[in-house]
Amino acid sequence: MPTLLQHRSAPRALLATALAIFGPAITAAADSFKPTADHEPRENGPRGIVTPMGIWKSTLFPGTTRDWAIYVPAQYKPDGTAAVMVFQDGQKYLNPQGTWRVPIVFDNLIARGEMPPTIGIFVNPGHDPTKGQPKNPTSGSNRGREYDSLGDRYAQFLIDEILPAVAKQYPFSADPERRAIAGSSSGGIAAFTVAWERPDHFRKVLSTVGSFVNLAGGNAYPALIRKTERKPIRVFQQDSTGDLDNSFGHWPTANQQLHAALTYMGYDARFDFAEGYGHNPIHGGQVFPDALRWLWRQEKPAPVIVTKGDLAGDLTLHRLLIEGETWQTVAEGLGFADGACTDVAGNFYFSDMRGTNIGIFRVATDGTRTKLTDEAASGLKFGPDGRLYACLGAKKRIFAITLPAVTIEVLAEGVQPNDFVITDRGHIYFTETGKKQVTFLDVQTKEVRVADTGLASPNGITVSPDYGTLAVSEAGGQFVWAYRINPDGTLDAKAPYMTLRRPIDPKGDFPRAEPPPYKTASGGDGMTTDTLGRYYVTSAVGLQVFDPTGRMCGVIDKPQPDKGITSCVLSGAQRDLLYVTSADKIFRRKVLATGLNVAGAAAKR
Repeated sequence: MPTLLQHRSAPRALLATALAIFGPAITAAADSFKPTADHEPRENGPRGIVTPMGIWKSTLFPGTTRDWAIYVPAQYKPDGTAAVMVFQDGQKYLNPQGTWRVPIVFDNLIARGEMPPTIGIFVNPGHDPTKGQPKNPTSGSNRGREYDSLGDRYAQFLIDEILPAVAKQYPFSADPERRAIAGSSSGGIAAFTVAWERPDHFRKVLSTVGSFVNLAGGNAYPALIRKTERKPIRVFQQDSTGDLDNSFGHWPTANQQLHAALTYMGYDARFDFAEGYGHNPIHGGQVFPDALRWLWRQEKPAPVIVTKGDLAGDLTLHRLLIEGETWQTVAEGLGFADGACTDVAGNFYFSDMRGTNIGIFRVATDGTRTKLTDEAASGLKFGPDGRLYACLGAKKRIFAITLPAVTIEVLAEGVQPNDFVITDRGHIYFTETGKKQVTFLDVQTKEVRVADTGLASPNGITVSPDYGTLAVSEAGGQFVWAYRINPDGTLDAKAPYMTLRRPIDPKGDFPRAEPPPYKTASGGDGMTTDTLGRYYVTSAVGLQVFDPTGRMCGVIDKPQPDKGITSCVLSGAQRDLLYVTSADKIFRRKVLATGLNVAGAAAKR
């Protein structure tokens, strides 16, 4: 006789409650696995080999050990072209009588050309051996910390430890388009997080009954996705109405919200949502072959962006970024680029501050680069008098350059400027990062006075289009502070106007049901504005954009994921070219920003 939980007439609420209480061991009526032909071994078909790899002792997760295994297809060639797919909770995907049967499914799909020859990597979560034996290989004591936590720690573990170990024996492709990652439940959010953080290594995600709830802040993803430039990843999700509902969240709703956010941002995303299945691998296992076919398909559909629900006043990333326009290299091989600015004609200027060719350069609208002077500058701006103003903390001075003769006038000495902005009245405000202050300089009278103090390593600085508001970014804090500019140059109405997104601290504590630990320092750096009043701030996580009211429009990815960005400006004849300096290179992209960029080229009212 069936139990209440197995009976088809059991109320759905009761089933959901039982699933929430008893977990994956409880199955609802519909939860009976029906293997497809792809789950069954083909007689005389080519078969790959699964090799247990023994115990892995992690250095990135000290004190943990784990089992892992590798599947190598029969069609494998050691020429570095093989694809690779990583599975979290790896043990459960290998059972030839289970719901996944990965080696069998891989054998069948690879043989028919429905996926490329793919190495499977099956990694169990870490476990602290001092805590005794885990109940099973996939219930390691470090599982929640590794899988549920946001940030790039687990991605680094795979990239720095596991992948190189596999590549030593079985070379595989370095192309991120030929790398996939999969997981279920907490493993599902882990798979997404790896690709989200490191799309330069993984671009295909399979997440089944993913735990995008508040186990460790994962419920933040829908909002983050909508406020972040679309990443080049493809995502297949699976969930069902009978999934968990408990104090950490409602799994079906969380997955629906994640998919809605992906769809809003134009991702290549698919969501198979079923009726009745619980928090288990049954439905996910059944659709697994189809998921692989979809993930590995050759089609690259054009993004579909639907903004009919946007409010008229919302300056979303959809109203700034242009589909198909990405970062393009303008200059490379530099020592250290900084000081991005523009003149009224739309020519771009920067300084190379290190190396063998230190100086200030102009890149004309036709692309011609000219060296103007051997002087270096951490900040550059054109003033209302047409001169190019510059600052350099190493020489403790602010100076003005008259072009084209390149004559220099020193305006202030004995100061420690990091960056500055000049208004239409000839007032300069500059950040002195070490002193934690903003300083005022009158170009005409040479008066220097403290404008404000007490900021957490003030760095970037800009003004609003009407020159009425001064904005200062904190490198060591989380705010962009705003001030009202008075006619005499004094500042008042100080407020933490914009809150910068900060990097997750991989060394912090990740308590359950709380947001992840963030670093104190946002790395806020160079700033600029456009005529719509948007503020652009370079930072540790990318180029952050805010609307005139201080709300975040979104974050634009760094052009070099492993290197920072230090300054930015809108240049070009139409001021629709967004430039950033990034260590040894300079990049630009075309955006939907119009009119004169006042923070880059001050003009008379």
